[in-house]
Amino acid sequence: MSTVASLVVGRDGSTSIGKNSNGVSSDADRKAFLARRRKVDCILIGGNTARHEPYNQSPVPLVIVSRSHINPVAGNDLSHLWNMTPAEALAKAKLLFGERILVEAGTSIIFELLDQGLIDQLDLSVTQVTGGDNPIDWQGLLNRFAHHTHTNIDGTDFYIAHN
Repeated sequence: MSTVASLVVGRDGSTSIGKNSNGVSSDADRKAFLARRRKVDCILIGGNTARHEPYNQSPVPLVIVSRSHINPVAGNDLSHLWNMTPAEALAKAKLLFGERILVEAGTSIIFELLDQGLIDQLDLSVTQVTGGDNPIDWQGLLNRFAHHTHTNIDGTDFYIAHN
């Protein structure tokens, strides 16, 4: 594993409810999310994710890619605020922290890194939630990868996709 992007969506592709992903998550997704974080050297997120999701603590260094000069999670001693492109931040994070990077950013950063060929694996959780905000075509996202596996745990579909 090198660079893995993690994303949870509702059945209709909703990526958030009320500006964060908690509303489209499930218990099974949260368990997988926490387990995934223990296996990486660094987590990379965007500024919007940092402002709207609970990142006051992280088990590993947390890189926030943002144009702002104000760290939205300044209380997290492992956080680093970098004003650079996601690709530049990813390269720098690998140099400073190690090769295993987990991208927990929003879809714009994930799609940007995918378009540049910088995501090795996508861990996609699809819950039963519908009616949320900012929908994406999650099946189209999976189709960007040559291979994927599927499991279902307690009604949440888990896909691991790679080329």
